[in-house]
Amino acid sequence: MNAQTSRISSEIDFERDGKQTGFLRLPHSVHRSAYGWLAIPVVCIANGPGPKVLLISGNHGDEYEGQVTLMKLARELELDGISGRVIIVSAANAPAARVGRRTSPLDFAGEGNLNRAFPGDANGSPTEMIAHYIVSELLPRADFVFDLHSGGHSLRYIPSAEAKLGDDGEVNARQSALLKAFGLPISNVGETFDDRTLAGTAKRLGITFIGTELGGGGTVSAPILSMAEQGLRRCLKHIGTLPQGDAVDPPPATRLVYVGGADYFVYAPDDGLFEPYVELGQMVEGGQAAGAVHFPETPWQSPVIAHFQRAGLVLCERVGGRVERGDCLFHLATDHKE
Repeated sequence: MNAQTSRISSEIDFERDGKQTGFLRLPHSVHRSAYGWLAIPVVCIANGPGPKVLLISGNHGDEYEGQVTLMKLARELELDGISGRVIIVSAANAPAARVGRRTSPLDFAGEGNLNRAFPGDANGSPTEMIAHYIVSELLPRADFVFDLHSGGHSLRYIPSAEAKLGDDGEVNARQSALLKAFGLPISNVGETFDDRTLAGTAKRLGITFIGTELGGGGTVSAPILSMAEQGLRRCLKHIGTLPQGDAVDPPPATRLVYVGGADYFVYAPDDGLFEPYVELGQMVEGGQAAGAVHFPETPWQSPVIAHFQRAGLVLCERVGGRVERGDCLFHLATDHKE
């Protein structure tokens, strides 16, 4: 897919058995450090034949639930407790994770969005170099990819797992089974809206991929964290990485939904202060008022009302009162039958 050789080097040998910890070294020559490199932490646990799994979080640096989940898993997993290989990259966009921002402060005017940078560029910006390394070095070593996201500072989700179903029936079946094993309240089989994402790249390459949206709001919720930890362990047990005797609760029932095109989303019609009219998890109708954008600088001016274009379940909501025209306020999901 991308024949360039990555300039990122690894301190660990992904082909060697054992539990290894270290850093991916991203070259970064700047005023304060002429021959410096940026550290991206990585863990590899390999124990003979078995599934090859890539676990990623911190694709967006302010999405904390997945990062905590993978950091804990990296400490807990031991060599004799797995089969195959597990690679854990808990802060994929390390510059963004370090400052607790969705995007990297190092490129694209401080808005380097890793999940809009695939397949990347070996000779590009820091964010493009990370994307290229994931595609050229990590995805070829993976049969299964789990990319743990949440809403970050600007959004909050009903905890959900998601798969991008395509034309490959076998991949679709594996992904559907993993959604059920994850057992989050919502399982989303929506479209791939942007092929620059890791989900879009995995779909293009025919790799079994599961993503998540684990809450958000720039916080870590204990109940959601427990769902994520248990769900991920169930998935690893389902594919044979963890032994069948591994102690996890059975998966709860999940609601299968679909997220379609632009009419599933509501955007701010103007700059101002947003007043929501509905709540996360509520069912709404097409044409229903979603909320009002007020104008603090001219409080005598009537607010602008945003409306839902279709009926559905409020899967995601805006966090933070101040909005600008074009900010996502809500997005919906509709029930999906297998």
